[in-house]
Amino acid sequence: MDIYRPQPQATAPGVRVDMRSVMKEVYLWMTLGLLTSAVVALVFALSGLTEAIFPVLIVAPFAQIGLVWYLSARITRIEAGRATNLFLLFAALMGVTLSTVFYWAALTDIYLALFATSAMFAAMSIVGYTTQMDLSRLGGLLFMALIGLIVASVVNLFLASEALYWLVSYAGVLCFVGLTASATQWIKRQAAQLETQGINTGAAVVRQVAIMGALKLYLDFINLFLYILRIVSRGR
Repeated sequence: MDIYRPQPQATAPGVRVDMRSVMKEVYLWMTLGLLTSAVVALVFALSGLTEAIFPVLIVAPFAQIGLVWYLSARITRIEAGRATNLFLLFAALMGVTLSTVFYWAALTDIYLALFATSAMFAAMSIVGYTTQMDLSRLGGLLFMALIGLIVASVVNLFLASEALYWLVSYAGVLCFVGLTASATQWIKRQAAQLETQGINTGAAVVRQVAIMGALKLYLDFINLFLYILRIVSRGR
């Protein structure tokens, strides 16, 4: 069961935590991560660095996966400042990879996909924050479905099936729409847990929860954007 349990830090000063302030910090760091990726992607695409290091981009996703795994596994054991730096480093690496979209998608398609992603992401975040239904089981099912989509995408590299392409694209959108709501609810529960601890909560622990939550939402936003962009660009 995917539950983050903050570890107390004796050296961290106690702070009074408000659930809404924790949620604001989550979205602040998620936004900073997205801006970091956008700036890096633009710099690499406009300067021609993407073409220059294109062979290196093949291994970039493995570095990103490694950073995500490390952050997820050790977020409670590393300093909050280090976790923040690793998150921003991950966002920068993702920006390098995302710079390739300027080579296979038109700017109008990118703008349209970004607008649609923002609207859907905001709507599902509100759903996840306000619903009383437990979405944890849904999140687990969607994660397993996502693994199936990844396998199907790899298989379709060899089959080149148009039908499978569209099936994976639309199913991917549905998966990350649901995962966004599930992740938002997860973050809300962690923030509520910190609030109940009152003044005994350390500032470093709050940052850890914020970074982990920001990472979850960041990944949902980026992947939702990519699946929508696949639909928009292929449709034209």
